[in-house]
Amino acid sequence: MKNEFVLAFNEVLEEKGLPKETILEALAHALVSAYRKSMNVSSAQEVKAIIDLDKGEFGILAEKEVVEEVQNDLTEVTLEVARQFDPEANLGDLVMVDSTPEDFGRVAAQNARQVIQEKIRQAEYAAQIEYYEKQLGEIISGIVQATNSQGMTIGLELNAEGTMPRKEMIPFERFRIHDRVRALVAEIKETGRGPQIILSRTHRDFLRRLLENEVPEIFHGVVEIRSIAREPGHRAKVAVSTSQQGIDPVGACVGQRGVRIQAIVRELHDEKIDVIEWNPDPTAFIAKAISPARVNGVYLKESVDGSRNALVVVPEDQLSLAIGRDGQNARLAAKLTGWRIDIKSLPESISDWLFSLQNKPELKEMAEEEKEAIAQAEDIMARKVDGRVINPEEYDFLTKFNDRLEKYATRKHQAEFEKQQKLRDEVMETIPPAAFEMDLSGTGLQANILEALVEAGYDTAGKLVLTSKLNPDALLEVNGFGPKALERVAEFAEVLPELIPEPVEEEEPVAEQPVEEQPELEAEIPVEIQEETILEAGQPEEPEAQLEETVAAEAEKPTAEEGEEELSFDQMFTVKPEAFEPEEESEDEEESSEEGGTTDGKKKRKKKVKRFRELEYDPERDVVVAKKKHKRDGTPWNEWEEE
Repeated sequence: MKNEFVLAFNEVLEEKGLPKETILEALAHALVSAYRKSMNVSSAQEVKAIIDLDKGEFGILAEKEVVEEVQNDLTEVTLEVARQFDPEANLGDLVMVDSTPEDFGRVAAQNARQVIQEKIRQAEYAAQIEYYEKQLGEIISGIVQATNSQGMTIGLELNAEGTMPRKEMIPFERFRIHDRVRALVAEIKETGRGPQIILSRTHRDFLRRLLENEVPEIFHGVVEIRSIAREPGHRAKVAVSTSQQGIDPVGACVGQRGVRIQAIVRELHDEKIDVIEWNPDPTAFIAKAISPARVNGVYLKESVDGSRNALVVVPEDQLSLAIGRDGQNARLAAKLTGWRIDIKSLPESISDWLFSLQNKPELKEMAEEEKEAIAQAEDIMARKVDGRVINPEEYDFLTKFNDRLEKYATRKHQAEFEKQQKLRDEVMETIPPAAFEMDLSGTGLQANILEALVEAGYDTAGKLVLTSKLNPDALLEVNGFGPKALERVAEFAEVLPELIPEPVEEEEPVAEQPVEEQPELEAEIPVEIQEETILEAGQPEEPEAQLEETVAAEAEKPTAEEGEEELSFDQMFTVKPEAFEPEEESEDEEESSEEGGTTDGKKKRKKKVKRFRELEYDPERDVVVAKKKHKRDGTPWNEWEEE
């Protein structure tokens, strides 16, 4: 029994790859469940399972009440039997007693099999989720187990299964069963049947991780991947940069004779990869992103709505190369740079400009300045239409002429952009910030118009009002939105600030202004304050009225005379020797003190303090102490004694 139990336990450990404690916990839970089910025990009764791997034995402990005569074996036990498990047990106590039924091994094996399997399965799922959540965004490898039209099932570590949908597979890529596949862990979902691990070979981070594995400079951070644009199975563009001088980021990625990049190309089913150097200047970056086509010029235009457009002019023989097959090169360049890119050939751009200079009144001034250049450009274009040869000098002239015109248009657009941006800022000041979180229900428009506005992207009241003031024509293009609706929006914009209450700003507490110190008082008061504080230490607290009188008396002391030399900081806080000498007592003061005369209270207290005490510095304790004279039974005043 021992050998069979231990062998079976070790086999489960090795097969499932789970911690020993997890299997023991699942087995104990299964034994308890089997005992409750076979013996029909109440859930209120405590039941525990004992497992001894060394002896290969297991048993059940059940909580039972100690009684004189047992009537129910499941819940009661005699005192004699109870003391075998708990020597201090008494009648009425609850004791854990061995309650393992006969032939429980067979019964437990039958009833607990499903419970053990379920617990082990849950532990496997938890271990898989914990492991693969750490692998999220990383490359893992697995064995293809099944393929169909929907995708592939891949066996992974820890007995897990990954799913690679067809959209996550590179087009025209085929795998067979038992093939080893590398893929990126794109997503993990928890389901009732265990974790669903989604793998991908088309994600752009798959290419990023491959570059990190193949290029040590990227792995160590010397070369940084700025952006990636990819059409899986066809072409990809990668922008890289470096912060260290003397390192060629493109050369580091390509490797000697293209060894590094070719390894990645083979992994991606012969996907072409263009590695370009990133540049902070958008003009230079876009020109490189269009590679391998040559570029004559790049001209940028930004709009208030956030759109960014770039016009790229290329030689006529580079137009098809710049656009690429089905516009692939232009699309990848746009994704890589984040700009919308329009590509024109040089003759096409010149033709458009010649037409605009002749027909647009706003370009009349420019046409006068470039009158001679326009005539020469028209002559060159006419000879080109006739099929005659154009020499390189004439191409250079057209390139420079087009560059001057495009830069003129860019400056004009930039001035208009700054004007619109200023207008937008002014309009934004009239719209409460909370309006950009407010829905359109309060505008009073019809339901069908509101739905059309939401579909067009105007989902908040702030966006609607802002567009109505800056670009009302854009709203008129929305289906069902007409002039009356525009008037209704204008009325709504006027009352919008009243509909949104202004946030109440909490008043900050006013900081108390520090009281200016008077230097004249500081020359006299600090010694007196120090003296009074030390004198009164150890005395019982005085009534509040006397304390107020004492403060008033100190405040009435005369200040330093005008013209008196101001004391330094150290002199202010230096106790004078006279403070340690006892004051001479006058007969009037003694009589007044003994007879309890009508002297003022505060004056009497002041005299009493200074008449009967003196201060002395104790070097051993490093403190100033107060000493007092005592007079007892008519004897003369004794020596000074410490209080």
